[in-house]
Amino acid sequence: MLTQFLTILIFVAIIGCILYGRRLIKTEKVDAVFGNPERAKGGTHWVIVGSSAILLVWLYYSWDIAKGFYPKSANELCQVAKINESLLGLKYQFPIEEREFKSTSIIKIENKNLQRVTNEIQNSSDLNDQQKNILVRYIDQTKKLIPLLTNEDLMEMNTKLEIQELTEQIKLLSSDFQKKDYPFETAEQKAERLKAVSEQGSWGIITVRTGTGSIENTIEVPMVPETNKGLKFDYAAKELKLINDKFFKLRNHNLQFKNSIKKLKDEIKSYRKSLDDSDEIASTFAKDIVKIARRIEYASIYPPAALNEMKNAIIEFDNVQKDQQGGLWLIDLILFPAGTIVSSGTSCSEQGSGRWLPKPSDTFNKFVLMSKPSIGYKNIPLLWIEMIDVSSIIGFILPDWIADILPGEYPVHTNEGVVKQNFKGKVLKIVTGDFKLFKIPVPYGHIWDSFLRVFLGLVFGIIIGVPLGLFMGLNRFAKGFFDPLIELYRPVPPLAWAPLIISVLGIDNTGKVFLLFMVSLSIMIISARAGASGTQLSKIHAAHSLGASKRQILRHVIFPNSLPEILTGIRVAVGMCWGTLVAAEFLAGTTGIGFVENVAKKYFQYEVIWITIFIMGMLGLLFDITLRKIIDKTIPWRGKG
Repeated sequence: MLTQFLTILIFVAIIGCILYGRRLIKTEKVDAVFGNPERAKGGTHWVIVGSSAILLVWLYYSWDIAKGFYPKSANELCQVAKINESLLGLKYQFPIEEREFKSTSIIKIENKNLQRVTNEIQNSSDLNDQQKNILVRYIDQTKKLIPLLTNEDLMEMNTKLEIQELTEQIKLLSSDFQKKDYPFETAEQKAERLKAVSEQGSWGIITVRTGTGSIENTIEVPMVPETNKGLKFDYAAKELKLINDKFFKLRNHNLQFKNSIKKLKDEIKSYRKSLDDSDEIASTFAKDIVKIARRIEYASIYPPAALNEMKNAIIEFDNVQKDQQGGLWLIDLILFPAGTIVSSGTSCSEQGSGRWLPKPSDTFNKFVLMSKPSIGYKNIPLLWIEMIDVSSIIGFILPDWIADILPGEYPVHTNEGVVKQNFKGKVLKIVTGDFKLFKIPVPYGHIWDSFLRVFLGLVFGIIIGVPLGLFMGLNRFAKGFFDPLIELYRPVPPLAWAPLIISVLGIDNTGKVFLLFMVSLSIMIISARAGASGTQLSKIHAAHSLGASKRQILRHVIFPNSLPEILTGIRVAVGMCWGTLVAAEFLAGTTGIGFVENVAKKYFQYEVIWITIFIMGMLGLLFDITLRKIIDKTIPWRGKG
């Protein structure tokens, strides 16, 4: 129901916002000519249209719309897929979906193989004339086996009767399949089927908790038929499979063929035994001839007209089953783009975009499960709130050496085994967080760890990079001294630094934050330097003429002029930091969005991979929106001068 409501709401939102936007354009100012930045300002309605269009594409190509409006369609298509699987082997024997009979194809292939071996024997310099004559005679005997199978006069009556019996079974199935009361299910069979239906669950993601406590998901299409139409196809598929198995066990081996191939095998076997080690080439050629003879023996080769009646019966049944699908083929065509439901053995699965593109409903449910502390991902939630004592935060912030520099000694226990605290000991407890105060909510989890790493790396890069960049833009010594160092490491991809930094600083937060700091540092230095060196000289001269000091010029002229470049650099650095962080968490880490995606990749958990992609995009968007607001507030004059 939720998917249906969301789909209808999306359509209404898209149409409504487009109509509103069209009406708004008519009231637009005449002086807002092309090129005016005012014309580029979008509007919430266009944001809704864009977001809704993306969500609609996701709903459609993940087959969530099919699941929402026709929840039984996957189960019915599963039963149809069972019939197609059973028909596939039979159709393969006839020029229905193939260009020619399977018998014709096999005969052409084996004749080519026999001709190839004949040429190799005749051109071989390692064989004498006697060996060549013997081997060519064996090839001629092998060629004569094929007419013994394709001659209808030699075909045994038992084989003809079995083919006729299978043909009649297919015809009877076609007739019964069109009846309304087919498959003639008994009360006991119906009760068992309904019980199995109630136990198999619905179409979607099945969540299973493994022995290690982790959560594993599998894409599940219910196998047991849930509708009358599905039941009809399920029973027909079972009957067709029995016919299929009987047909492939059948061999067109008449008495003359059996005697000829036995004689050929015995002769070649005796010939190979008579050869010594120096005649290995001749033995290999004889072995190849036997292999071809065996392939002919086990192949389904029949006279050209022997299977015509069966072919017509199969075509008739295929047309009947397509007709009985009714409107299901239209649902498959429209609501299952880029694929369909396929059957393989004892299971049905999604084949196409619906398999690798998780459904929004399943993705949301998975996200909720991964966010719970009781489940999470690898026992850590994506994002949750934990009550932390303020003392722990104080202990984390304050360095321990504060207590060490105080005069005096730390308390020593008495003869009675009692430790009496002094002032220095109490300070140590405070700086180490060994006391109780009050608790506050603090976020934790994979998302928070990644967010904090990016934030800290970016902050350190800004704190050091911006002053250094301004200094390089204003001082020739600073530019000459630092420029080679910056330009030496800046072109190196962050992933090239990652193994070195992680191996030196460890796989914990220190190594990752330092790597992100290196990424953001070069960007911030270049941005600040470009902003400082790009300040208009007339503004600086004007400030000098008004009596401004160097500090005042830096604060009121150069720094404001550099802000657009600096803030743009921050936006670029955010994107670079996110990309680098995920790669670093791929290489080494036990928490974070990159770690989650890396583990999910190994187990083909597509819905988890898409969740991590969505989270990274949303966090990047959150950073960018925040920076846009800061830009609008701090430099509203940009682009208007």
